[in-house]
Parts: sequence; structure tokens; C-alpha cells
Amino acid sequence: MSELSGGEATLFWVLAPLAVIGALGMVLARNAVHSALWLVVTMLCLGVFYVAQAGPFIGMAQIIVYTGAIMMLFLFVLMLVGRDASDSLIETLRGQRIAAIVLGLGFAGLVGAGLSRALTGTGAIGLAAANENGNLQGIAQLLFTKYVFAFEVTSALLISAAVGAMILAHVERAIGEKPSQVDRMKARFAPGSYPGPKAGPGVFATSDSVATPARLPDGTLAERSISKILPVRELTSQESAPKGTEK
Repeated sequence: MSELSGGEATLFWVLAPLAVIGALGMVLARNAVHSALWLVVTMLCLGVFYVAQAGPFIGMAQIIVYTGAIMMLFLFVLMLVGRDASDSLIETLRGQRIAAIVLGLGFAGLVGAGLSRALTGTGAIGLAAANENGNLQGIAQLLFTKYVFAFEVTSALLISAAVGAMILAHVERAIGEKPSQVDRMKARFAPGSYPGPKAGPGVFATSDSVATPARLPDGTLAERSISKILPVRELTSQESAPKGTEK
């Protein structure tokens, strides 16, 4: 295994802490949207690592597909569903958080120990095959020949995960629970619930104040021309007289 050059070492020591911080922020963030944004930071760092290791195709796929498309889709779903941080504080089973943390740490330790024993003293191989006749051509040849079964199984798993997420986010509603457009229109224009204080034909007001009631054709005050939350302005006898009758 060749030693890293100065530029690669600098790139690693700058982006590696950012990738770790993004991973920790994804796990520790209480808000689901913040967790997804932390994961975006980690994916961007991984994409740069792939490009630095002579894998431009997988690096661009990491940034464009996973970070730019899939993670943005996750954010849209989270904002559409509207999951609040308080939803994650409700435990259906007592002590499930502690058990999940212990099991997660144990599993991470087992995976780390297995990888360490398997990779100790083993050099990185396969890069030459992936870059044969170009990085894109080499990866396509490996995916659709030697690893075609694993590639199709991974595609099926991703589709199953997408369908499962849609089922979990779907909310069942009764047929008559959601009001129709006609019902909304009738409720909006029902007597006593006007969209605004609008006077009828032939009605005029003696003042520009919103607290001054309008008048009906017979000279009486229109009660529905004033919002109920506003104090009604008291009119004097001079103001209450209809226009054209003053002498």
C-alpha cells in the first residue's frame, strides 16, 4: 500500500473530523430534519474521499445521487409528514432506549473487530479492475457481470424500503372525514361567518373607520358590517341621519 501524498493527507485530516462530526450529529440530533442535514455533511465528505482515491464515478454518484437526490427526498418527506421532536420521546416499551444503545454499541464492536481481523495485513485490491478502460467502464463491467446478483438484490431492498416508508407515513382516513370543496364553500359563506365585513348593495358608511357600522337602505345600522372583535363606534344623531335628510 503506497503512502499518502501531502495533499491527500491534508484532505483526509480536514474532512475526516467533519465526517465523524456529521455522523455523531445525525445520531444525537433530536430533530429529524437536523439529523438528515448532518447526514448530508457526512455524505459530502465521503464523496470527496472517493474522488481522492481514484474513483470519480462513485464519488460523483455519492454527491449527486445520494446527497443531492435521495437526501433531499428524505427532507421533503420529513417536512411533509411533520414529525416533531416530541414524537421520538414517547417510549412504547420501557427501557427500549437503553437496550437499543447497548445493542448498537455491541454490534458496532463486533463489526469493527471482524473487519480489523479480516483486513489486518491485507492490501487494497480491486482498484485496477474498477479503473480498467476507464473508471465508468470498469465499474459498469463489474456491476453487470461479476456482481450482477448482488446489484439486483440491493435494488430490490431499496424498493422495499421505499414502499415500507410510504406505508408507514400513510394515514388512513374515513370516507366522510375529509370535507369536500362544496362543504367548505357552504361553511365559509354560511350566515354569520362571512370572509370579511362586506356590506350589501346600497349600503354606505359615514366614516372611514372600520369600527363604524354601515347603513342599510332604510337608514338602520348593519350589524354584520362590523367584526365582532372590534368595539362599535357610537354615532351621534347628526351622524346617524342618512345623507340627504339633513337640514
